[in-house]
Amino acid sequence: MREILIISGKGGTGKTSLTAAFAHLSGSKIICDLDVDAPDLHLLLQPRHEREVEFHAGNEARIEQAGCTGCGTCEEMCRFNAIRRKDDALFIVDPIRCEGCKVCVAFCPEQTISFPEKHCGTWYISSTRFGPMVHAQLFPGEENSGRLVSLLKSEARELARENNIDLILSDGAPGVGCPVISSLSGAHCAVLVTEPTPSGRHDLKRVAALCDHFHIRAGVIINKADINPDEARIIEQYCREKDYPLLAKLPHDPVITEAMVKARAVTELEKTEIGENIRQAWEKIEKFAR
Repeated sequence: MREILIISGKGGTGKTSLTAAFAHLSGSKIICDLDVDAPDLHLLLQPRHEREVEFHAGNEARIEQAGCTGCGTCEEMCRFNAIRRKDDALFIVDPIRCEGCKVCVAFCPEQTISFPEKHCGTWYISSTRFGPMVHAQLFPGEENSGRLVSLLKSEARELARENNIDLILSDGAPGVGCPVISSLSGAHCAVLVTEPTPSGRHDLKRVAALCDHFHIRAGVIINKADINPDEARIIEQYCREKDYPLLAKLPHDPVITEAMVKARAVTELEKTEIGENIRQAWEKIEKFAR
C-alpha cells in the first residue's frame, strides 16, 4: 500500500490546493486530511459525513462540589494555578489552565476530585466526489494532535484494506512538529511544497531534514516559482545537492483563488495552464511513488 504525504515546512505554500487537485487527478484512493488542528481540505472537497466519532485523549480534573469541604489543599498543591475559589468558598478547576497532572486528585483528603478523559475533538469517515475521506477537527487549544493523526492513519489504512485500495493520499500539517512526525510514520514518500522566499527555503530544509531522519523519500514542488526566480534557482540548486527530485515548478496563477472561491480543485475548472502543469506534476509523483 502506497501512502503519499503532501507536506510543507510552513503554512500558505498552496499544499492543500495541490492535494485537492491530486485527489481529483488520481484514481482509486483514500483521502486523508492529517492537519487536525486547522483542517481546510474539507472546504474544497465538501465531505458528507458517514461516520462521526468523538476523540478522547488526556484527562482533566473536576471537583465534585457535593463532597468538597473547601480545605484548599488542591489549590495549594496545583503549580499551574488551575484551581480557584468560588464565591461560596468551594473550589473549581479552570480547564484552560489544567495540565492533567493529577496532583490534586492524589492529595485531596476527601477524594472528591474526579479525573475523566477529555473530549478533545471529533474524527470522521466521509464520502467526497473524489472518493472516501478520513479527517478530524480538534477543539481549539487541545493537545494530542499527534495521537489523533496516528488514529486517522490507522483508520485510513483499514478503510483501504476493506475496499482493496492501494493508495492513501494525505494532506499533512505545516511545520515540523508532532503532527508532521506522526504523519510521516509509515509513509511511502513525501511531496514537499515550498515557495521561493527565504522563509520558504528555510522551512523546506527543516522538513526535508525530518524526512531524511525517518528515511522517507522526498520530492519537491516549488509553487509560485515565478514570483522570485533568483530564490527559486537557489532552491533548485539545493535539491540537486541533496538529490531531492524537483517534481514541479508551478507559476503563480490567480485561477487558484478562483477555484478556492468555487470550492473546487483547480484541475476541475476548464482547461488552464496551471491545471495542466499540476497534471504533469501528478504524473511525476506517481512515478516517484512507485
